[in-house]
Amino acid sequence: MIQIKNLTKYYGKDQSLFKALDEISLDIRDGEFVVILGASGSGKSTLLNTMSGLETIDGGSISYDGLNIENMREKELTKFRKENTAFIFQQYYLLPHLNVEKNVRMGADLAGNKDILPYIKAVGLEEKRKKFPSELSGGEQQRVAIARALAKKPKVLFLDEPTGALDEKTGRSVLDYIIKLQKEQGFTMIMVTHNANIAETADRIIRMNSGKIVDSTTNNVKKTAYEIGW
Repeated sequence: MIQIKNLTKYYGKDQSLFKALDEISLDIRDGEFVVILGASGSGKSTLLNTMSGLETIDGGSISYDGLNIENMREKELTKFRKENTAFIFQQYYLLPHLNVEKNVRMGADLAGNKDILPYIKAVGLEEKRKKFPSELSGGEQQRVAIARALAKKPKVLFLDEPTGALDEKTGRSVLDYIIKLQKEQGFTMIMVTHNANIAETADRIIRMNSGKIVDSTTNNVKKTAYEIGW
């Protein structure tokens, strides 16, 4: 379980000091799929980045199954993320000198996963696995980033607008694959998105405004990626 207590985060200083997260407390169960919604500037991406250990916090605590990460040294935190988490961001962060196959293998190697082809096939890039990022469209690069993260077999998967660069057909297909894999492997999944329709596929929806959680609801009946609006 991920437990967040009184999480606080500031940006800027003096006259420009801004409270991005305002004493947020939140529990996320193992294997839960949570979608975080909110307008730009609501704090949803900051919450994702701080709970994953990518950004430091100014107050509160973050624990994974009782292990607190907020005061870890950088080396400890890097080791923790390597062994437990994976990320899919709006930016692709692919290594330009590696082809599709080798970019995906980077994630797989961290988990000792030798079988990467199913992940490449699932995102529709089997025929382009020898291509380099510069030879791919933005949507194709995003699909490589998704395959790389999933091939790592994380315990917790963090996603920030994972389908933002994808057309509707590809977006539905990739989202469907991620959700099915999450159910099969049982990892926890936390997604930030502007697409409120995607929230209908999640176990729980958290809505944010002005650095606070303003609502938390559970989906009693979840839809598939092919049943939601887009």
